[in-house]
Amino acid sequence: MKKNNRRNFIKNSVKAAAGTYIATMGFSAKSYANIIGANDRVRLGVIGFADRFRQSHLPCFMQHYKAQNFDIVALSDIWKLRREEGQQHLKEKMGHDITACKNNDELYALKDIDGVFIATSDFQHALHAVEAVKAKCDVYCEKPFAETMDDNRVAFKAIKASDRIVQIGSQRRSGTNYAAAADFIQSGKFGAITMVELSWNVNQPGRWRRPDLVAKCKEADLDWKRFLMNRPFETFDPRKYLEYRLFWPYSSGMPGQWMSHQIDTVHWFTGLQHPRSVTANGGIYQWKDGRRNWDTTTAVFDYGPKEDPTTGFQVVFMSRMHNGDENPAEIYYSNGGELNLITNKISPKGGLREGMAKAMNMKANLLPEINLSAIAAPVAAGANTGGDYLTSMHVLNWMECIRSRKQPNAPVEAGYYHSIANIMTNAAVRTGYKATFDEATQEVMVDGKVFKY
Repeated sequence: MKKNNRRNFIKNSVKAAAGTYIATMGFSAKSYANIIGANDRVRLGVIGFADRFRQSHLPCFMQHYKAQNFDIVALSDIWKLRREEGQQHLKEKMGHDITACKNNDELYALKDIDGVFIATSDFQHALHAVEAVKAKCDVYCEKPFAETMDDNRVAFKAIKASDRIVQIGSQRRSGTNYAAAADFIQSGKFGAITMVELSWNVNQPGRWRRPDLVAKCKEADLDWKRFLMNRPFETFDPRKYLEYRLFWPYSSGMPGQWMSHQIDTVHWFTGLQHPRSVTANGGIYQWKDGRRNWDTTTAVFDYGPKEDPTTGFQVVFMSRMHNGDENPAEIYYSNGGELNLITNKISPKGGLREGMAKAMNMKANLLPEINLSAIAAPVAAGANTGGDYLTSMHVLNWMECIRSRKQPNAPVEAGYYHSIANIMTNAAVRTGYKATFDEATQEVMVDGKVFKY
């Protein structure tokens, strides 16, 4: 009786009743089964009840779950405090009891979970996605997808071998302003990209710090060994558990958290899969609080076809945590002007004007003035948009694709490729060498050697 769960019982009963007349309705058995599936409630589990899920995924899910006939029925968290908080919070939101599991094995043993939100520590995303697809669950997986190439390859292979719908949390891919920018560049109207400037700056001493929670976190209340997964053993440290974004190898920090969003648009707009090379510089200049990951980073990327090193463009990513208003910038440059995803405008700013061109017996090259709102509506107000609009549309896209079984806006390829760029950046940060990528072995290389943490 356990195997014949509630959903299957209802589904099979309806199918049996319908079987006497579906032929007269003009449906094949397969097409009618799809209709039944469209009316069946999709039951989700939550892997990791922390800020990202609580503050972003859940509010976005709540905007769409009734219309899409979805439900959240269970959660898994290895820390007792968050597990109990999550159970109570979700019970209040969903209006029914929630099954709280100590780990993912318990969650998947329930057998009636159709999909999961994965919002765990950065280094865990890829391996948690592998667990999910092996349990026949669809997945909404936060970025960064992977922090090592070993994890990246394993997860990519497992997901591609499955029939699961996996949406990587690169929510810009569900923004209509970004889609309009992609169309404009890919149409050739922008001209050849010559440079891209990416930046993400904040001034928050407490960013990624959780001192109040750290004081509450005791080893007896969580499964530290399960947290470490395949990372080298370290003795229990509540800071590494709760403030993992500050500590390699649990997170790459700025590249994984912020750059992964922005570099994904470069891949999307251009069709290029990864940089040809990356160099990086920076350090811990302001917040000397025991962290391992930099508070100031500048990374320089060379992009273009490997077979022709004379063509391509440069991307610069800059991030600082000691001065900034968190207004992320993404500006694409060509000889004719710029595409600015802060203002959502295409303009001739900086383009080749008549006087300068004439002196060299050339023609002026100026882009038109275009507001992306004129070619895509609705358009987000800016590159960041608080995450609400973009994440809401991204979660909705995932839900719709679970129904249709079509590929989502950010399939696993998006995660695999942004992870290559992240790992190359981290390799440059950790070693001081220029990082490259070996296509044959799918390995990040520094100084002629495979980069390993």
